[in-house]
Amino acid sequence: MLAKDIMTEEVVSVRPEQTVKEVAKILTDNKISGVPVLEDGKLIGIVSEGDLITRDKKLQFPNYVYFLDSVFYLDSLEKFEKDFKKMVGVQVKDIMTADVITVTPDTEVEEIATILTEDGVNRVPVVEDGKLVGIVSRGDIVRCIGEGLLD
Repeated sequence: MLAKDIMTEEVVSVRPEQTVKEVAKILTDNKISGVPVLEDGKLIGIVSEGDLITRDKKLQFPNYVYFLDSVFYLDSLEKFEKDFKKMVGVQVKDIMTADVITVTPDTEVEEIATILTEDGVNRVPVVEDGKLVGIVSRGDIVRCIGEGLLD
């Protein structure tokens, strides 16, 4: 079975200039946990509930050591900067994940299941010729298992 056989074709999406509040409402109203971010029809990112929740978490400053007039960070400064940017972001482009894992319509469902579990994502956009044509979520795969479509 392939992505095109189980994907949701009518995908709710958002634009990078939309506000965080608008995205939260879209997720809630559509009972979904994430949406692709499109600019001029091109996939440029994805926003999930996790991205929204990051805004409200306690910010952990990286541990550091001061030695010989130099600062050495013991924790990832890059992670701190990314979390901080998401916490203060007001638009989708500020909080979205830009490095999106995608699949094609001809990707095997088994490969998609592997991506979802090993990469810890809940959905993968389906892209063909640079355009978003669908999305496959964990729920889509579970539905197929329940219907006996996957053995």
